[in-house]
Amino acid sequence: MHTAIDHAVQVRLLATSVGHSVPAVLHYQRADPLAVRMTFPPEISLDGAAVDWAFARDLLAEGLRTSAGRGDVRVRPSGPDRTVMEFHADEGIAMVQLRTEDVRRFLARSYEAVPAGEEETFLGVDRGLAELFGTA
Repeated sequence: MHTAIDHAVQVRLLATSVGHSVPAVLHYQRADPLAVRMTFPPEISLDGAAVDWAFARDLLAEGLRTSAGRGDVRVRPSGPDRTVMEFHADEGIAMVQLRTEDVRRFLARSYEAVPAGEEETFLGVDRGLAELFGTA
């Protein structure tokens, strides 16, 4: 059973002189239980293409409570109702702010699909290898 969760959110761009809201989508797939993806529309990218960032589900959850991440994606609370995400790339840093409640709802749905601590049971490494070698 392939379970995918898409959760539409509004993010506020913080790295521009006048922050404005744009749509984005948080995406979770049961087949990739450790990762979350966030997709931004083409109109906000420098090259006019949709932007897709992948990062750990645990990073997103931890970032609701305290500053989390040291790599390309960083998450931190911004007051009681907002969460800030930073996306670091060679071209620069994009900072967005979203409603913490939206993130909590998304994470709750992802934990219904794959409970915390049970991600390994959904990885399907053995099944994938069997399919690859034609023994499945």
